[in-house]
Amino acid sequence: MLAIIPARGGSKGLPGKNLKNLSGKPLIAYTIEAALNSKYVDRVIVNTDDKLIANISRQYGAEIPFFREKILASDNALAIDVYIDTIKKLGLEFSRQPFMVLLPTVPFRTSKNIDEACTLFYKKRAKTLVSMVQADVPASWYFFINKTGFIHTAGYGLKNGNIHNRQDNIVEYIPNGAIYILDYNLLKEKRTYYCEQTISYIMSKKESIDIDTQDDFEYAEFIMQKKKNMERNK
Repeated sequence: MLAIIPARGGSKGLPGKNLKNLSGKPLIAYTIEAALNSKYVDRVIVNTDDKLIANISRQYGAEIPFFREKILASDNALAIDVYIDTIKKLGLEFSRQPFMVLLPTVPFRTSKNIDEACTLFYKKRAKTLVSMVQADVPASWYFFINKTGFIHTAGYGLKNGNIHNRQDNIVEYIPNGAIYILDYNLLKEKRTYYCEQTISYIMSKKESIDIDTQDDFEYAEFIMQKKKNMERNK
């Protein structure tokens, strides 16, 4: 299966995050290595507009067959359009089979995760797959606040005017960005990852750490160092 790693150079939340040194390696390297070590992945492509990201990605074994167009690297560009454009440029062969997207900001996703997701995808004969993690808090605990600071028509999950106890809520999940297995025609025609044949692959909270801010990065560095220390002490 083809694996696409989207990595533009213009990150705003954490500038330069895709190449930021995380415990001795550029952040993007963890995703490239996980993909290359998967038994299901036979080609790893980094889609980027940035020459430095391209050079580092090649050093770790990824292909850069073309650079992303500027319009698809802007803050307003949609990920779906990036994936559609990538498959179009790769040719008809790739539009007829599922492909994988791995965000470079999820460094604790492993080749084992990728293999398990692919095995599940094929076993269930799914059309698409989205990796998920259990939500930290139930959706019924969320509120809206109006412009004057007052709580606005408080959460749809209120029970007798109060928040439900945690045990009264169903378990809810959110996408974690680690693994997507997508269908080109569904993306192109319906512009969505989801359909009645979308299967979930559940991951742990640690595996799902997604780096978007400096705080996220520092937490990931802490976990990486803790892991290294445990391995040294075995």
